[in-house]
Amino acid sequence: MSLIFERGQTILFQGDSITDCDRNRAYPDNTGRGYAHLTAAALGAARPDLKLTFLNRGISGNRAADLSDRWQQDCLDLKPDWVSILIGINDTWRRFDSNDPTSTEAYEKHYRDILTRSVAAGIKLIICEPFVLRHPADRQAWREDLDPKIQVARALAEEFKAVYVPFDGMFAAQAIQHGPATWAADGVHPTPAGHALMSRQWLRCVGLCH
Repeated sequence: MSLIFERGQTILFQGDSITDCDRNRAYPDNTGRGYAHLTAAALGAARPDLKLTFLNRGISGNRAADLSDRWQQDCLDLKPDWVSILIGINDTWRRFDSNDPTSTEAYEKHYRDILTRSVAAGIKLIICEPFVLRHPADRQAWREDLDPKIQVARALAEEFKAVYVPFDGMFAAQAIQHGPATWAADGVHPTPAGHALMSRQWLRCVGLCH
C-alpha cells in the first residue's frame, strides 16, 4: 500500500480529549501533545517533499453530537483535503458517570451527518475506532455500550469508503502482552506510549510503513 496523501494536502484531526491532548488554542496550527502531534511529526519527517499541513481541532469532552454542531466552523470552513475522526468514548462514558447516555442510534445519526457533509464538500475520510481498555476494572462494563458504537464506526467506514484505523483491537492485543495500564492509565486517555502506538497504527493504515 502506498501513501494516500498528495503534495500540498491538508489533514485535519478531529475528536475529543484524546485528539485534543492539550493543544494550544492560541496557535491555530498547534497539534497538541498526543497521537495527532506524533503523527504529523513522523509523516512530515518521512515525506517532507509532500509539504503537508496538519491541523487539530479536537475538543475535550466532545461527543458525536458536539462534532455535528461545530462541523461547519471546525471542519468545512477549514477546507481540509482529509479529515481524521476519533469520536465515541464520551458517548459511552457519560452514561456511566453522569447518567446521560447516547443511544447507538443517536451516535450513528450524528456521525453520519458529519460524514455526509464532509463528502459533499469533497473531503476524504479517515475513521478511527473508539476504544476502551480494561483498566480500572469497571471499564469492562462499558463494553456493552461502546461495542455497538464501534460496529457503527466500522459500518460507516465501509459505507463511506473511508480509511479505517482499528484502535480498539490494537489496544486489546497490546494489553494482553503488557497490561492495559501501560497504554492508558484510566482505560481511556493514552499514556505517551499509548499515543505513540496510536500514531504507528494510523500511519500504517494510511500507507506509511515503519
